[in-house]
Amino acid sequence: MNPKYSVLLIEDEESIRSFISTTLKSQGYKITTAACGQEGLHLCASLCPDIILLDLGLPDIDGMTIIAKLREWSSTPIIVISARSHEQEKAKALDLGADDYITKPFGTVELLARIRTSLRHGNQFAVGNTPYAPIYRHKELMIDYDKHLVTLAGEMIHLTQIEYKLITLLAQNSGKVLTYSYIMEKIWGPYIDNNNQILRVNMANIRRKIEKNPATPEHVFTEIGIGYRMAECEQ
Repeated sequence: MNPKYSVLLIEDEESIRSFISTTLKSQGYKITTAACGQEGLHLCASLCPDIILLDLGLPDIDGMTIIAKLREWSSTPIIVISARSHEQEKAKALDLGADDYITKPFGTVELLARIRTSLRHGNQFAVGNTPYAPIYRHKELMIDYDKHLVTLAGEMIHLTQIEYKLITLLAQNSGKVLTYSYIMEKIWGPYIDNNNQILRVNMANIRRKIEKNPATPEHVFTEIGIGYRMAECEQ
């Protein structure tokens, strides 16, 4: 674990602050905490942390507002940690610019995995790094972006142009939830209507082609009511 990774935790519940702080310190992270939104915004500006863990239900500023304010000037990865489990809340946070969303209560293993994924994505866009590896691999699925080639167990998978755009968008953001609205805007443009039926149809076609059993997918997962998440690249 790289001890230089710094985490800013914005959480008003003392017991949760203590639990997360202890967990992350034991893994070598440097952690700073804030009990309210205003303090969190100040610390984010002064410390420039590597990642932010944010509760939505803060006493002074709603977490959604904090995400919007941070995204005006910062690309620091934000993981929302909240008791709000409604799908619309999750989708709104992700659309505002959060990188991930964990619903309370959560386990240590899940928290650490989400942090590693978000840090990995954050570092990909640092100066001098390429935004993604030239090849995506997960189990028997491989996507070669340069060759526009998708194979499963060595066999070529024939995708339509739209299907290829969809799977590469998800693969280049592997491990991260992409909301329906984000995907549709990226693939069909900003003037596409809110009906995501066209997206669902295309995703169902992709699953039939790349999953051994589409009902129990190994590569592309549905976050019900929110969007899709591609399995983390194994490279």
